[in-house]
Amino acid sequence: MLPVAAVVAAVVAVAVAVAVTLRASSALRHRLACSVLLRAAVRYRRRLELLGSEVGLSQERCLRRLLPRGTALGSEAFRERHPLGPSCPSDGALAARLPPLRPWALLRACWGSDPPLQGSLLYLDALRAAFPGALARGGTARLSWAPGRPRAPAGWPLPSLYCTPAEASALPSRAAALRVQLLFALRQRALRVLEAALAAELHDALAALRADWPGLARDLELGELSPQAGLAEDARGRLQALLVPDAARAAELRAECAGGFEGIVRRLWPRLQLVVVGMAHGAERLYCDALRQADCEGLPFYCPFYGAAGALLGVNLWPEEPAPRFLLCPDWAFCEFLPCPAEEELRTVLLDELWEGREYGLVLTAQPGEYRCRAGELLRVTGFHKQCPVVEPVRRESQTLSVRGESIPEDRFCRSLCRAVGLWPGARLVDYVCVESTLLGASSGATAPHYEVFVELRGLRDLSEGQRYKLDQCLQEDFPIYKSFRFKGSIGPLRLHMVGAGGFVRLREALGSPVPMPRVLREERLLQLMQSSIIS
Repeated sequence: MLPVAAVVAAVVAVAVAVAVTLRASSALRHRLACSVLLRAAVRYRRRLELLGSEVGLSQERCLRRLLPRGTALGSEAFRERHPLGPSCPSDGALAARLPPLRPWALLRACWGSDPPLQGSLLYLDALRAAFPGALARGGTARLSWAPGRPRAPAGWPLPSLYCTPAEASALPSRAAALRVQLLFALRQRALRVLEAALAAELHDALAALRADWPGLARDLELGELSPQAGLAEDARGRLQALLVPDAARAAELRAECAGGFEGIVRRLWPRLQLVVVGMAHGAERLYCDALRQADCEGLPFYCPFYGAAGALLGVNLWPEEPAPRFLLCPDWAFCEFLPCPAEEELRTVLLDELWEGREYGLVLTAQPGEYRCRAGELLRVTGFHKQCPVVEPVRRESQTLSVRGESIPEDRFCRSLCRAVGLWPGARLVDYVCVESTLLGASSGATAPHYEVFVELRGLRDLSEGQRYKLDQCLQEDFPIYKSFRFKGSIGPLRLHMVGAGGFVRLREALGSPVPMPRVLREERLLQLMQSSIIS
């Protein structure tokens, strides 16, 4: 608990800052808000250091908050009374349960438990320390699509950071939302941060830039939004009112795009310092790697948060490191872990009982009444900060391929696929999904159970049968059990299909909600969409 004098001083400071901001210019309001938020971040950072020195006790307190009032269970009794539950009800993006931005809310965050606010405060503090100038007013552009439920930007307590209108993210069309946000980002030449809720959204927005840069340049020059599918006239009118003609910026966009797209992001925004993505691991890593190698060449990528089942669990305090790793905050959720490989007795270990270098399945109690849910996530412990474990996500259990119990995880399948693509001269993997033949029904024919894989490639227009077989061969080399089943004939040969450009963009829109890309399709309608996009 903070000293009373410090609390009173903080109350006065916040109250004065708020009073002044009501009369100040927008630039001054931004600076004052920055100062207040960063002070709150420093206070919570100190508290986190204290919590990290007594992880077991912090988790016990967290558990008591999540149990009904008057329940006096400790973690041992809690685990005995509540058996391991089913999978968590949500496995999508982080839920946007945002507290009000009032002085007392900020102060309460310094010693209470408010993960969305505390996470954003830590993000702003880490960003300021590693990238001076990244918190400039209007210096961040956000690319995000969330038509059903809003997703908060990483720096949501400081809305003056953003130059892109929040309304654009709620448009019913994903393509229209990303195009509008891209247009507003292009207006701001002095951009410092490019933020995307998912790496796939940044990937698709830059693909739209490649495909329609003349149209975007025209909109910039005229200061208007072109009519487009998915953009209603009333929304178009409100968004267009925020635009002004900018012929000079339009000419710059034309000149840079005419020169090619290698490193285009740094050429369009020469003061850009980094790219922030809501997820850079698992299914999204493929897009991050592609962006680093081409459009965003030379820029660091920072993934600030780790969450599962809609709950915020950890924060990345090291924005300059290339591989994201996350400190699990002990007062945000009650976490348990199942050691991998699974032991005979399904006995979980707690946050202060983890071993560095081991992998664990995550079991989560983050909401009252939702006890001991399996999050379907596997984590690897990479180290410790004080007593708090630092982890990296490994894979999602729901994205494991299996038609005979052979169990091929998504991360290892992706490595085998990338190895096979490397054997096809000139080819580069853009995207992929897999299907187990059971989803095909009668259309799979009378063959043995098998996998069907849909890929989008650059550098190749067709694949020979010999090249297609390379993937099956790589899987047999990497997975002895799969090879054994293939030799016995109980698993049939893998079938590989090439998908045309835009097929995976349509798939992401058809998903209907902003979730990490599913690498194993489980719905027939999504399979049919992929089948309609096959070109070879």
